[in-house]
Amino acid sequence: MPKIIYEEHNGTRHEIDVPAGTSLMQGAINHMVPGIEGDCGGLCACGTCHVYIDPQAQSLCGEADELEQGMLEFAFDVDANSRLSCQIEATEAMDGMVVRMPARQY
Repeated sequence: MPKIIYEEHNGTRHEIDVPAGTSLMQGAINHMVPGIEGDCGGLCACGTCHVYIDPQAQSLCGEADELEQGMLEFAFDVDANSRLSCQIEATEAMDGMVVRMPARQY
């Protein structure tokens, strides 16, 4: 089971074991990690699970599809490393990956 490191905007880290096949959003919600809200329940319909993926880990996450890219337009402080965590499934290759959160959602 990969260990994902969720880092809040203030630098607080949460190391969570996320079962492979589980979305990074659901892994955070299951462990009550602050900063990922997931208001739509993972349906890629709200943008409240916005995270930043380090450039060296982006290849592990696949490409954002058109729907995700559209939803990111509504997220706060989007940059080139932005993704919606509901659209990324954990894999064993992600063990130790750091997922950073913005200062706020919306």
